[in-house]
Amino acid sequence: MTKSNYKLTKKDFNQINKRSLFTFQLGWNYERMQGSGYLYTILPQLRKMYGDDTPELKEMMRTHAQFFNTSNFLNTIITGIDLAIEEKEGYSAKESVAGIKVGLMGPFAAIGDSIFGALVPTIFGALAANMAVNGNPIGAFIWMAAQIAIMVFRWKQLAFAYKEGISLVTTMQSRLTAMTNAATLMGVFMVGALVATMINVHFAWAPSIGDLTINVQNNVDMIMPRLLPAAIVGGVYWLLGKKNITSTRAIFIVLIISVALSALGVISK
Repeated sequence: MTKSNYKLTKKDFNQINKRSLFTFQLGWNYERMQGSGYLYTILPQLRKMYGDDTPELKEMMRTHAQFFNTSNFLNTIITGIDLAIEEKEGYSAKESVAGIKVGLMGPFAAIGDSIFGALVPTIFGALAANMAVNGNPIGAFIWMAAQIAIMVFRWKQLAFAYKEGISLVTTMQSRLTAMTNAATLMGVFMVGALVATMINVHFAWAPSIGDLTINVQNNVDMIMPRLLPAAIVGGVYWLLGKKNITSTRAIFIVLIISVALSALGVISK
C-alpha cells in the first residue's frame, strides 16, 4: 500500500481538534516530549488511511511517535500539512512528513510562544487586571473572550492547513522571522508597560536631618519615575538566571524581603 484511498472529513477534523485541545500534552515526556501526543491525535486517521494492523500503519506510528515539540497554539497547522501529504502520497511520504515536522516545529514554536504564550496574555491580562483592581468585572469577561478566541483560532487552523497543504509553508516562510521578531518586541514593550502600571511599590523611608525631612521617593522620581518597580523586576530577572533559583523560590524570596522591608518601614504600597 503506497497511497491512501481515504479522504478526511469534517468529522475527522473535529476528532483531531478535540484530541489536540484536551489530550495533546498528556503524554509529554523528556525523551520525546509531544511525540506520543502527536501520534494519539491523528491515530484514528492513520488507521483509516493505512488499515488496522498493517506494516505501513506500524511504521508510520513509529515515525509520528518520534521527538516532536512545538507551540500548542499552532501544532495543528503542522498536523494539517502532514495529513494532506499523507492522504495524497500515503506511505511513500514517510520521509517527507518526518522532515516537514522537524523543519516546522522550531519556527512555529517561536511564533506561537511569542504571540500566544507571551504577547496575548500580557495585553489582555494587563487590561483584565487593571479593571479588576478598580472593581470592574468586565475585566474577567475580556480575559475569557481572549481565551475563547484563541480556542476558535486553534480549531479553524487545522482545516485551513489541510486545504493549503505544503504551499502554506512556502507562502509563510518569508514571514516567519518577521512575525517572531515583531511579536517578541511587542511582548517586551507590554511587559515594560505592565511593570510601570501594575507594580505599586514606593519608598516609605523618610530620614530626617535636623528640621529637614528627606523625601526619598520624590528624589528617586526625579532620577527616573517608577525606578523602584523596574529595579525589583530586574532583581527577579537576575535571580532567575541563577543555577538553583526556580520561579517558586524567587516568589518566596520576594515575599520575604517585601514583608521584612515593609515591617522596617523602608517600603510601602
